[in-house]
Amino acid sequence: MLQISQLDIAPGQAARLRTVTWQQYKKILKDLGTRRTARIAYYDGRLEIMVPSTRNEDDKEIISDLMKVLMEERHIDFRALGSTTFERRSDLTAIEPDQCFYIQHEQMIRGKHRIDLKVDPPPDLVVEINKETHSHFEISSDISPDISKEIYETLKVAEFWRFGQAGLSMYQLCLGKYVEVDESPLFPSLPIKDLLPYCLEQSRTLGRNVVVRDFRQWVRDNFRASIRHSAQ
Repeated sequence: MLQISQLDIAPGQAARLRTVTWQQYKKILKDLGTRRTARIAYYDGRLEIMVPSTRNEDDKEIISDLMKVLMEERHIDFRALGSTTFERRSDLTAIEPDQCFYIQHEQMIRGKHRIDLKVDPPPDLVVEINKETHSHFEISSDISPDISKEIYETLKVAEFWRFGQAGLSMYQLCLGKYVEVDESPLFPSLPIKDLLPYCLEQSRTLGRNVVVRDFRQWVRDNFRASIRHSAQ
């Protein structure tokens, strides 16, 4: 068995392995330790170990900040759990997203320090940043290009967003499979698909603080407008 210490994964790269048993996956997870930058995805014997790049981490933080502003200003209770390890042994499935949010089910996991998918719901929204831009080296050639979508479907995550070179793709779970949508079911009538990528791009030149401040004001202005319109 390949030892985890033998892998030399540069930022922005991922190693993919096949025929990994659940016990081997758990050992690799333990060997990686808790103080690490690498993230894992495991699905039915396929394992991906990814080390995010600086851009990945930077984009993740900006998007997370914008999402938190949106929910704070709209008085939506949420809990952000970052790259928490979500796993379900019965489905031979495990993953650590770039970011995830409990929104509709926030009360069900409020105050919990350990999420157990045997009894707890999965996140309502998971976000992956720039995943399609990573380069990979493979221990096997028969691993699919991306297993995260299959994993989130199996875990029954209601909504999955992927930010990539082509912009933002949003998926809604429908009859156990993801269907791409143009509008987020969690945030109806908001131009999320265009707005968040635009803000992310603006942050590269204007900086984080300016973009987050302007976004907060935009949400306040539009939220107040929607309240006034509803009251009329």
